Amino acid sequence: MWEALWQWLWLPIDASRAHGLEQNVAWHGRLMVATWGFLFPISIIITRFLKVTPRQQWPNELDNRFWFRVHVAAQVSGGVLTAFAVWLVWSPGSEGNLPWLHRLCGWSVVSLYCAQFIGGIARGTRGGMDEPAPDGSIHGDHFDMTTRRVIFEYAHKTLGYTSIVLAAMAMLLGLWITNAYIWMWLGLFGWWCFSITVYAALQRKGMALDTYQAIWGPDPNLPGNQRKPIGFGIQRRNG
Repeated sequence: MWEALWQWLWLPIDASRAHGLEQNVAWHGRLMVATWGFLFPISIIITRFLKVTPRQQWPNELDNRFWFRVHVAAQVSGGVLTAFAVWLVWSPGSEGNLPWLHRLCGWSVVSLYCAQFIGGIARGTRGGMDEPAPDGSIHGDHFDMTTRRVIFEYAHKTLGYTSIVLAAMAMLLGLWITNAYIWMWLGLFGWWCFSITVYAALQRKGMALDTYQAIWGPDPNLPGNQRKPIGFGIQRRNG
């Protein structure tokens, strides 16, 4: 039985076509799946739900930057892997061999990543006691939740989730184009189901804390706490 199962897992999803592709195309797919199918979803879960870690005594302990360090590390390393994956298939005539929808999703994902990177640089100043303004005040785009910062947060979150959806479409198309083995489909679907389950469980536990509160606390007099949280399902606490 186990031998039959093993053989079945190594069958291509479409029995009428062979599974064979050049090494550069194979590594393109592996890197993109590793980045957009695994690395970035993990980063999103940590960024959304671990702004306050389990052992942190919030609100007595504020501004735990664990989530931010993970987010930045994932974005930088993921960007490098994505650039290398694109380079692997960026040769004369190679794009013409790919179905237009896969190319559209792929280039859309790359474009959104670039927009996110630029937006992160242009998100404005932080403010607060740790990073005061040049005049010595605690004012900053994030602390004051200026229009610039509000636009950044709405755009950053919207583009982030949109890019994950488009990446998922590109990966599924890639699996079909290359006639991937059954175990590849099951592995990716299994991981996505697990990730969605974890996401939903943490959301139900109320762990999607507002970034502003995670950094500066629940004081209702703070500028950012006087406006509604940005993003779906984002919650605030009273302390």
